[in-house]
Amino acid sequence: MVELQIEARGVSDPRVLEAMRTVPRHLFVPDSCRQAAYNDSPLPIGHGQTISQPYIVAVMTELLELAPGDRVLEIGGGSGYQAAILGTLAGEVVTVERIPEVARAARENLEAAGIRNVNVVVADGTDGYAISAPYDAIIVTAAAPDIPKPLLEQLADGGRLVAPVGGRDLQTLVKLVRKGGTIIRSTHGGVVFVPLLGHHGWPD
Repeated sequence: MVELQIEARGVSDPRVLEAMRTVPRHLFVPDSCRQAAYNDSPLPIGHGQTISQPYIVAVMTELLELAPGDRVLEIGGGSGYQAAILGTLAGEVVTVERIPEVARAARENLEAAGIRNVNVVVADGTDGYAISAPYDAIIVTAAAPDIPKPLLEQLADGGRLVAPVGGRDLQTLVKLVRKGGTIIRSTHGGVVFVPLLGHHGWPD
């Protein structure tokens, strides 16, 4: 998976590649999808949600430029796979999932994978999670019409935020970097994610 689907397509950060090799993706997909766990495609995890394709997980993770001691916020916890990758690379991860049943499964998956530094929270992710702010990195794994304002407020100076921004059917992968009072914005290609629902996202 890593050699043919990720490294061959330009992801080069050695820590990200090693994390993608280390975390067993099959633990984060339903039993019915186990045979396809290492295909380069999103897979359904129930409740209208998906686990992202490995390549997109790797690209978004690389854009975060994580250091071992970083505090990271993930919006859209899903099955916990992206959080597991983040937890392998960073010091502390908070992942926010709005669907209790999905969050419960994520906790079980993370436990099975031996990931101990991820806190799974059930809440409206568009509000962020101010209790543990500020964050060195924030990743949004659902499509927002724009970057939710609370997430910008919870991003530390020097922090990086990566999110798919656009319509419900097609988005652009956006990276923001906070430099004091300035936000530096760059774009990184087209993507397709499930919609981000909540106070600062799409209406449910």
